Formats: sequence, C-alpha cells, structure tokens
Amino acid sequence: MGKHKNTKAWEKYDIEGQEVKRNSRSCPRCGEGVFLADHGNRLTCGKCGFSEIKDE
Repeated sequence: MGKHKNTKAWEKYDIEGQEVKRNSRSCPRCGEGVFLADHGNRLTCGKCGFSEIKDE
C-alpha cells in the first residue's frame, strides 16, 4: 500500500447543474489548489502549516 491514504476527491466537490461547487475551504496562503483539513476545532493546511481556530 502507498504512503498516502485515498483522498476521496469526489467528496470535496458537488455538481449543481453545470457548475462545480467546493465543499471545503481553500488555503489563503497557498491558493485555490490546496484545501484546508478539518480537525474538529481548527482548520489546517497540510502544505504550508496555516491554522485557523473555528469559532463555536
């Protein structure tokens, strides 16, 4: 088995008519190609290390 887990890319997008909608937020530092991971109480970028605390 490979180093990385299956990312299930189809779960990160929704198709509404002729448009594709993102389900997750993008990293503000890295740009549109990198998603933020949801860790319950925070959002984190795996590429640059950007973290944002969620408001409850």
